[in-house]
Amino acid sequence: MLNTWTAFKSLCPKTKQINMKTNQLVIVRHGESEWNKLNLFCGWHDAELSEQGAKDAVNISAAALRESDLKFDIAYSSALTRAKQSLSIILKELNSCDMEVVSDWHLNERHYGNLTGYNKRDVADKYGEEQVQLWRRKFDVLPPPIEKENAYYDCIRKNPNFKDIPTSEFPVTESLKVVMQRVIPYFENVIFKQVLAGKRVLIVAHGTVARALIKHIDKVSDENISTVNVPNSIPCVVEFNMETGEKVGKTTFLADENFLNQQIQKTASIGLSNK
Repeated sequence: MLNTWTAFKSLCPKTKQINMKTNQLVIVRHGESEWNKLNLFCGWHDAELSEQGAKDAVNISAAALRESDLKFDIAYSSALTRAKQSLSIILKELNSCDMEVVSDWHLNERHYGNLTGYNKRDVADKYGEEQVQLWRRKFDVLPPPIEKENAYYDCIRKNPNFKDIPTSEFPVTESLKVVMQRVIPYFENVIFKQVLAGKRVLIVAHGTVARALIKHIDKVSDENISTVNVPNSIPCVVEFNMETGEKVGKTTFLADENFLNQQIQKTASIGLSNK
């Protein structure tokens, strides 16, 4: 379970096996979106970054990667605009606009079903904060499926970025468990192979996708994953033994510990504060 957040330097133990070849994977949750700012359940709705989200991509994400001297060969994002915008800003700041970029729907945020478009505080007032936290954080609890009457049903289904998704795989609601069923095979069969081949990989995606990857990589239990919160914009670094595929050292967030803990608490409580 991820209960200790450390500085980047702790990722590199003082003593390593001399001949161990390692490579690092970096995961970034996109910056604040317009719907984050409005406290709305977003999911597969294609919201754009807010002005603050764009600034954070520069001042938090790119700044931390630059300070840690991390460079990349290939970058992955979801098919959603807020992730692609964050990645574009980061690459511009790193002078890496010519890098190969892959956008794929398998890295999309979870589909929040019929909660999509509703204010989180209003939903908590109606159903109770405990129920909302179950929908948000529990491993296998599904929100109500999106209905055709939902104001955002058509724009989600008709998003041209989703045109290649097979009808049978187009979700109407997702839990973290369901998200992992699309994220982890794509990670193992596509992204992780690049990492083990020596490619320096950056992933810019979403909170639930980051939690899915952390659960998989760190072998977090179904119960404990509900306590793992991934803040916006702060890069997360994982190092692997390229020969065995095993993780080396700790999962590390590139931020001052006080700021990191502050942002984690903000993520954990988002949407449930009083109006």
